[in-house]
Amino acid sequence: MDHSVIGEHRQLGDVHLHIVNVSAQGFMADGDLALERGERVVIRLPVIGRIEAHLIWAHEGRAGFQFERIIRVDDFLKLVDAIQPNPRLRPRR
Repeated sequence: MDHSVIGEHRQLGDVHLHIVNVSAQGFMADGDLALERGERVVIRLPVIGRIEAHLIWAHEGRAGFQFERIIRVDDFLKLVDAIQPNPRLRPRR
């Protein structure tokens, strides 16, 4: 996956995130972030809209975030279709 978003952080304002993996429960971003475990960001994803996530872990330029709520399976599949335009790279159903 290769999807960039701008997250909203309460104190830092806009935070640029490069999403490299996503699931119905959260996402992984790469790049150095000025965030600590437990901090929250709000991002906007296609199909899903605005969703809050909090930082679970960060290690060697990667960070894992957990969504505040689980994304429904049908919405998650639509999200993958929207951000992964190459059908050969989409998960099999």
